[in-house]
Amino acid sequence: MKCIKPLYLLLCLVCFNCLNSRTSNPDLSTNESESKLYVTVLGVAQDAGFPQIDCDKPCCQSVYSGEERPKMVSCLGLIDLQEQKKWLFDATPHIGEQLQILKSQHLNNGKVVDAVFLTHAHMGHYTGLMQFGREALNANRLPVFVMPKMKAFLETNQPWKQLVSFGNIDLKALKADSVQVLGPHVKVMPIQVPHRDEFSETVGFRIEGKSKSVLFIPDIDKWELWERDIVNEVKQVDYALLDATFFKDGEVDRPMAEIPHPFIAETIRLFENEPLETRSKIYFIHFNHTNPALQANHPVKDSILKLGFHFAEEGDRFPL
Repeated sequence: MKCIKPLYLLLCLVCFNCLNSRTSNPDLSTNESESKLYVTVLGVAQDAGFPQIDCDKPCCQSVYSGEERPKMVSCLGLIDLQEQKKWLFDATPHIGEQLQILKSQHLNNGKVVDAVFLTHAHMGHYTGLMQFGREALNANRLPVFVMPKMKAFLETNQPWKQLVSFGNIDLKALKADSVQVLGPHVKVMPIQVPHRDEFSETVGFRIEGKSKSVLFIPDIDKWELWERDIVNEVKQVDYALLDATFFKDGEVDRPMAEIPHPFIAETIRLFENEPLETRSKIYFIHFNHTNPALQANHPVKDSILKLGFHFAEEGDRFPL
């Protein structure tokens, strides 16, 4: 695999210009997409979406000019057509559009969603809960699965406390590494990860079906700060949707140590000597608006795709 290292260096030097064609994920075949149990990607952007507020950079201006399409905030749907159930992973600012996609394109079972699973208390991952309140849906005890600190945060801080006291949401406690059975063929396990835990702990989720599994980690500080080995974690699943907020250091005009995430370049380096079978499990997700990988077909993406990695796209389906 020595030939990959020069290419890695090349990736780090590619300029961040914006192009406008769409990269596809050809290995997600039509037959697989017809599976009755699957995970679907409902959003791929960082918490503030794409374009981002008051952004005059070429990347965001390309959306306003019509050259690029907007992207919703990172989010997954889990659909079990056999049991007629659907679940949402993270409640984003785009929750209205994302739940409509679940209803119109995947499953209309008479419920807006059967339950929501939250990763942590950062803007793009839980603030969509407000849509369940009396000003909007006025939901009736909609189950929301949360870790202990996240549960306490929602129960003691407004306006989230009102959702609980009015019975709009029903908080269900999760425990790290403890399996939550959702049906005869599907289960979910929260996996705690290090992140800027100002208000709650942070988790990723391992979603397991009949024969395949998905690892979803949209936010983590740095892989080396985790007590687990990300390479081994990826080897244990069939698909891994991993934090790709930034491409490389220096991407934004602020100290990036204040907002630590694994750079795509760093993740590539960690996996560069792994076999193609392992690298091809990785689907990058949760892109900041400045990340060139968020553009439809930036030159850097072609190079990374040739290494076997993928970029998650809205509409992708991962059969379980």
